[in-house]
Amino acid sequence: MSLSLAAPYHCLVAAPHTPFHADGSLAPEVVALQASHLSAQNVKAVFITGTTGESSSLSVAERVRMYQAWAAVAKEHGIRVIAHVGANALCDSCELAAVAQDLGFDAISALSPHYFKPSSVESLVACCEKIASAAPSLPFYFYQIPVLTNVRFPMTDFLKLGADRIPNLRGIKYTDPDLVGYRRCLALEPGGFDLPWGVDETLLAALATGARGGVGSTYNFMPSLAHAIMDAYEEDEMQKARELQSNMIAIIDALDAVGYLGAAKAVMGWLGVPVGPARLPLGNPSPDSLSRLRDRLEELNFFPWTWTQA
Repeated sequence: MSLSLAAPYHCLVAAPHTPFHADGSLAPEVVALQASHLSAQNVKAVFITGTTGESSSLSVAERVRMYQAWAAVAKEHGIRVIAHVGANALCDSCELAAVAQDLGFDAISALSPHYFKPSSVESLVACCEKIASAAPSLPFYFYQIPVLTNVRFPMTDFLKLGADRIPNLRGIKYTDPDLVGYRRCLALEPGGFDLPWGVDETLLAALATGARGGVGSTYNFMPSLAHAIMDAYEEDEMQKARELQSNMIAIIDALDAVGYLGAAKAVMGWLGVPVGPARLPLGNPSPDSLSRLRDRLEELNFFPWTWTQA
């Protein structure tokens, strides 16, 4: 099959947490439970060791262990795996890309090096070309997340140049609230690129702009809310879709108020999927903060959204 015809991610893609023990050591044995939980919620694709997976706080060896853990369980749950391989050292990214290919994953993705940053679109494409060439049989997605990398180039320019230089370029994981730039990318060679949206708070706006799927951290613990937004949009029930999006934003705001990633990992524990704490330099909410968070989530009717709605 041509890489250009590889199945697009017109679905919800969860960005799973990397599970840790209480002492901060890796807990790959939890991955089977994560996969089972997601599959039961009709989430059939994952984006592993990305931002939510705390990739910048993992060694290459730890990331490989996470790849192996997901490879061991994904197929039995019908889950497609995109392995994030981005790193500041391109040699690390290439090593991870080769492992992902050897393990039979469905795609790879990489954000830009962001300590020493590419100075031009040409330089960014050169970095991605090197990474993608280490896994030539897998579709490659650039991971656009300028709020963390501070690498900002027009993604239409990246796609145009990348299409000529990266044979396995499939698209962009677009984690950038710039809907104008996103629409420009969608309008470029219609049908040629897959552009899953990566900002959960603006899922509805992205759908209206042309998105067909999304990658997000909230799809670990309330995917049915995101599915309901997508369904309401498809059924042209726009007022319902807006209300559901507002509900999602309020829930995210509640998590943000006490430290988003640590709070989200705590929520997963409440749902029976103990992914442990966030690693330093990220923090974790205090017991009092978690108690207040739980009360606030009850007010927002959060917990019914953590399981598939009837």
